[in-house]
Amino acid sequence: MKSAFSETLSNLRREKKLSQRQAAARLGVSQALLSHYENDVREPKLEFVIKACDYYGVTADYLLGRNDERNGVSLNAIEDMRDVIGKLIKLKTNEGNLISKLKQLTSQ
Repeated sequence: MKSAFSETLSNLRREKKLSQRQAAARLGVSQALLSHYENDVREPKLEFVIKACDYYGVTADYLLGRNDERNGVSLNAIEDMRDVIGKLIKLKTNEGNLISKLKQLTSQ
């Protein structure tokens, strides 16, 4: 059974419509070595994992099968951030209203 790494590496290459020879040249390894990585015959060194992540624009967690998010940010996290930002804006607006009311009270 292939590892998540070997399957993901192979899928990323195919998405770019590259042959193993083309991808290997761009990643600085031989076609035979890339084939071994994609077929789970050999495990790569950290240096190769970093090159592959940079080339394919994914995180190491994604390439290694530890996360389904290619760039490390989930859609849920983005929605959570939007919600927090909305609440902060609302707080800022309320704070401004309170300051205005306080100024009115103290100027009387």
